[in-house]
Amino acid sequence: MGIWREIKRKIFINFSVYAVLFLIKLIFLTCKKTYHGEFKQKPAVVVFWHGRLAFMSYAYLKFWRNRVGKVIISDHKDGEIIARIIKFFGIGTLRGSSSKGGAKVLINAIKEIKNGTDVIITPDGPRGPRHSVADGAVAVAQKTGSEIYALNYEASSFWQLKSWDKMIIPKPFSTINFTLSSPFSVAELGLDEAKELIQLKLWEISDKSVSEQKADFVLNLKSWWAKQERKKLK
Repeated sequence: MGIWREIKRKIFINFSVYAVLFLIKLIFLTCKKTYHGEFKQKPAVVVFWHGRLAFMSYAYLKFWRNRVGKVIISDHKDGEIIARIIKFFGIGTLRGSSSKGGAKVLINAIKEIKNGTDVIITPDGPRGPRHSVADGAVAVAQKTGSEIYALNYEASSFWQLKSWDKMIIPKPFSTINFTLSSPFSVAELGLDEAKELIQLKLWEISDKSVSEQKADFVLNLKSWWAKQERKKLK
């Protein structure tokens, strides 16, 4: 049974990887794209919401033309699919969770920055709550003295999945706007202040106002905790 389960798992992962790759490449070809922002020279920590993961490989192809970055990806099955997909775009990965005591992956991330590689993190991944900020990005930035960039994309027309992260999938022939923020530092901030600043910087480069997103965040947080409580009762 164990062998067959593993074979099925590999078939599912392979099918998922190529199906997703085909769809995002097909959609991207039909879309108009705009890019805003640029990096300074020093290696940095880059953050974007998990709900913008679908098309961020194309942001990498544009913004990282003259530099190298690696994405922290969780070790679960979904993480394996994501890692395989972004590998096709030449993007490296660091496997492990930055939100659940993943000391090893954070140590490796610190080493990568010291070696000149950007570290890219979804601060609310891999499981949420949506638009929350885990400690990982702050820890890496403060340990290395690195600045942080917020990264986002918005689409003029899109599908929004019913997943915990409400992932955005641009529709064919829409316009996708990729935005990289100006760099900011959390070196002198406490943990909670730093996390609030990261959250704010990501919200500032979104189509919605900060006040709208704060309200959405509170509602999503209540819903997320309610689901966790229901799981405990099962």
